[in-house]
Amino acid sequence: MPPSTAAIETAKKLPAAIRLGTSSWSFPGWEGLVYNGLFSETKLARDGLPAYAAHPLMKTVSIDRTFYAPISESDFAHYASQVPNSFRFVVKAPMAVTSSYIRSETGEFADSPYFLNADYAIDEFIAPAAAGLGNTVGPLVFQFPPQGKRVTANPDPFINQLYRFLSKLPPGLVYAVEVRDAQLLTNRFFKCLDTTSSRFCVASHAKMPTPAAQIALMNKEMPVGDFVCRWSLHAGFRYEDAKSRYFPFNKLVDEDYASRAALATAAASAARQGYASFVTINNKAEGSAPLSVERLAEAIVLHLDTGT
Repeated sequence: MPPSTAAIETAKKLPAAIRLGTSSWSFPGWEGLVYNGLFSETKLARDGLPAYAAHPLMKTVSIDRTFYAPISESDFAHYASQVPNSFRFVVKAPMAVTSSYIRSETGEFADSPYFLNADYAIDEFIAPAAAGLGNTVGPLVFQFPPQGKRVTANPDPFINQLYRFLSKLPPGLVYAVEVRDAQLLTNRFFKCLDTTSSRFCVASHAKMPTPAAQIALMNKEMPVGDFVCRWSLHAGFRYEDAKSRYFPFNKLVDEDYASRAALATAAASAARQGYASFVTINNKAEGSAPLSVERLAEAIVLHLDTGT
């Protein structure tokens, strides 16, 4: 879809180090926003990425399918071949690495043999992603599901295990850690990330503080660095409720001004200090991820123009 004049002008003012995008590109409801016709989800998943990446404000996207199972270097290379060299992919690590349990095809649960296993993460995820995506590789996100009371009652053993894991990962890439338990956001947790040159991934989730509160805590506990955020869900909503309320994702329904302002401030601050920002937005954040990207970009530009 030819972008609006406003989107083009905003993109010109947005620093190259600030990359905004969405959590996927395969939504038929984005007709008239990203795509110039009504296409099936299957068609867009297969062929929509080049059109998505042509939008002047879409400078990143999250590859989430890797959370469910590793993909090959050639699969990553195929993604990279469809986007400009300046584009960056945010890639989720396999859940086998970040979840202490796995579920079989028959629905049974068992301990994951690869939980926080650095060798497995390198061989099955990091190496294929880095080689396949090349210059387009962005943050590699380790999203940890809720850990349960056994961990949250005493986070230190988990943090120690996380430290050992992150310490073994190869340098030269951006690693980010996302958690779903507020109890894990301790001084030791942030120190673990800082000493392993990892970043905290700000993420909206029902069990977590607001993005604004997470950013404030991150700024207090960690030195400035690359800003990584996955704005996934509107505060106060469950995922399925937001999905049904916002479908088909072609308009903003519940604008989250507080989160938008906090993200804009964080991205602008990182840019002023010479760091990159990667913000991917889900339709469930406000109703339509492409429109959320536009509003956030406008807010960032305003911060940079006014120096606030």
